[in-house]
Amino acid sequence: MDHLARSNVPVYATTAEQQRIWDRCSDRGQPVIAIRTAARGHIVRYDLQHLDVELSQRTLQQLRDRVRSRRGYQTSPDASDPVSETEGVGGEAGAVSGELHTPTERAARDLASHISPFVLDRDNWR
Repeated sequence: MDHLARSNVPVYATTAEQQRIWDRCSDRGQPVIAIRTAARGHIVRYDLQHLDVELSQRTLQQLRDRVRSRRGYQTSPDASDPVSETEGVGGEAGAVSGELHTPTERAARDLASHISPFVLDRDNWR
């Protein structure tokens, strides 16, 4: 699998539901890409920890750039970025796991599908 369709991204609200998703992905040898329903929106989560791999630095930077480009905030006139990395990508985007915040389930599904090629492609792991 090299891409996850937005309609196929699992959504969970409880710890038990989360555990079932993580167990299923672990059993299949796949990274997790899922959406957590939160008090104020939805969080796209990805996780490679159970596979004992991480995204390469190049891939991680590309993923961050791609997410940041979808956020649409402005840089300053001198082209420096006044927004921190966390604010720019809307959460944490790390080599092993990430949590990216969105206001709606629809936005979360779009974002999860959008980042899935970075996370699912084994050539992007180290």
